[in-house]
Amino acid sequence: MPVSVRIGVYPGSFNPPTRAHLEIALAARDTHGLSRVDLAVSAVALGKETVRFPDVASRIEVIRASIADIDGLGLIVTRAQLITEIADGYDVVVMGADKWSQVNDPVWYGDDEAERDAHLARLPDLALAPRPPHEIPAEHRLPVAEDLLEISSTAAREGRREWMTDAARASGLW
Repeated sequence: MPVSVRIGVYPGSFNPPTRAHLEIALAARDTHGLSRVDLAVSAVALGKETVRFPDVASRIEVIRASIADIDGLGLIVTRAQLITEIADGYDVVVMGADKWSQVNDPVWYGDDEAERDAHLARLPDLALAPRPPHEIPAEHRLPVAEDLLEISSTAAREGRREWMTDAARASGLW
């Protein structure tokens, strides 16, 4: 009998990649029995079109270095922006509770709730990382260590360098 290969995708800007990003990806891999989780970076991230530094190519290099020695993590670059489009063809989509709130917001679908609902119906299995105060359905909650819940790329850019991956810190980009 052939072995089933299941692959997950974790969309994000990873600006910079953090320890939490890696731990969430690994929790999704292990919890959902995935062969691989691809960190997916949009060439132009939705809602972050004005971000110019560091450029996508530099971030890709740092992300690649951050996951180089971790079994079961991959990297893709896509032109797709909506998580529902990025997740096409994957078995599981990974995201934080804050991103889950955004995915459910009709504003990203031209304020059209029917369009949003059509997109949500296309999503594969969900693997959602808690992020207070955002709510997530309990059945999709990933087991993530409490100390990781406060880690954010925004705070890392603002000086919490210890939250960055080693490769991100070493790069000097942030």
